[in-house]
Amino acid sequence: MSLLTHLLACLFGMGSWVSINGLWVELPLIVPQIPEGWYLPSYLSVLIQMANIGPLFVTLMHRFRPGALNEAAVIYLIIGVGTVATFLMGFFWKETVVVGGGSRSVALLVLTFFLATVDCTSSVTFLPFMMRLKTQYLTTYYIGEGVSGLLPALVALIQGVGVVHCINSTQSLNHTVNSSSSVTLDLRAEYQPANFSAEVFFFFLSAMMLVCLLAFLMLNYHPSVAREHPNGRVKEKSQRNSKWVEEKPMIDPLTPDNTKRRSGFGAGSYSWAQVVYIFVVLAWVNALTNVVLPSVQSYSCLPYGNNAYHLSATMAAVANPLACLIAMFFPIRSLLLMGALTVTGSGVGVYIIAMAVLSPCPLLVNETSGGVIMVLAWILFILTLSYVKVIIGVILRDEGHSALVWCGAGVQLGSLLGAVTMIPVVNVYNFFSSGDPCNTKCP
Repeated sequence: MSLLTHLLACLFGMGSWVSINGLWVELPLIVPQIPEGWYLPSYLSVLIQMANIGPLFVTLMHRFRPGALNEAAVIYLIIGVGTVATFLMGFFWKETVVVGGGSRSVALLVLTFFLATVDCTSSVTFLPFMMRLKTQYLTTYYIGEGVSGLLPALVALIQGVGVVHCINSTQSLNHTVNSSSSVTLDLRAEYQPANFSAEVFFFFLSAMMLVCLLAFLMLNYHPSVAREHPNGRVKEKSQRNSKWVEEKPMIDPLTPDNTKRRSGFGAGSYSWAQVVYIFVVLAWVNALTNVVLPSVQSYSCLPYGNNAYHLSATMAAVANPLACLIAMFFPIRSLLLMGALTVTGSGVGVYIIAMAVLSPCPLLVNETSGGVIMVLAWILFILTLSYVKVIIGVILRDEGHSALVWCGAGVQLGSLLGAVTMIPVVNVYNFFSSGDPCNTKCP
């Protein structure tokens, strides 16, 4: 295997969600400076789900007009749009426009919609493109996808986003009844200034998208990458165009003549019941990891302190590419193992949600062990379910290009269902409550 191809596949995967992941981790720095305030996360959730129009269009074109879309051209387009949008975000994210008598961050919201469309559409374009390379490189792509969450989180930590110090403040209370006065000590949460501005952070995201674009160019045209295409696939060049065609032997000596397809899906390796099972697990896992648990992360971690919150967020981001690395060396295509890991990860997710419901006074809130358990829970949750996602990708990759398109559609459908569930629960009905990081007192 080519080390260069592995690196390019990783950098290509890194561009899949780096812009939206970066925007989320930058919220503590953005929110105090815009008129929407902490309603912005709700608006972002809605915009991201509206952006599913992109993958929906690609999936419908693949279903009803197969071959009509030039896959490489679509990828060039969305990476280019993502690069330009993040660059413009650095200039216009604070700009406001008066709409309906109030100031609104129109530029920020419009650019966010473009970024969300880019990232959502990458699910149904980047994955199918990886069919052009050997199976091992798909796992490397997933590592890059995990790095798209890890790298912005690390940069945000260096930037100092969300660091809170508790400042002593005194209040004098005068009592006119007995002409006495008393002083009450109180703590006030104060966000510390960032080490560098949000503008610099957005330019960094734009540079990452540009790196993704360069990696995609090299995956298409570098000679050493061309040698990493599957043996059964050759490139035919003509004067007008070049296209990929399958070379299949008339008789495969390793395959019995009486081999029957178990279903009409992909290569027919799985029955329809197994296919439905795979896609249900795919949607469920992505709903949990992409929307449901991230929506309650602050509620589950902040009661144990800012260190527990930042450590859980960072280590969870590390666990994602780590799970992909494990899958590279142990790609176990067992549906039984997939189910066992899904149940395990979901069980850990239930514990995290339960602690979020009990916020601001969850179990062991005043104990060091409580924070340790919460950090370990987040690591185990991401580690198990990220491994499941990679294995599903490897399984569907063996079923062909079409299966990977539907894999991307399943990812976005799961995320959509998770958002439809969590937006009302968190933002409308206020099912979760967060305490003051400096003044919450628990028994």
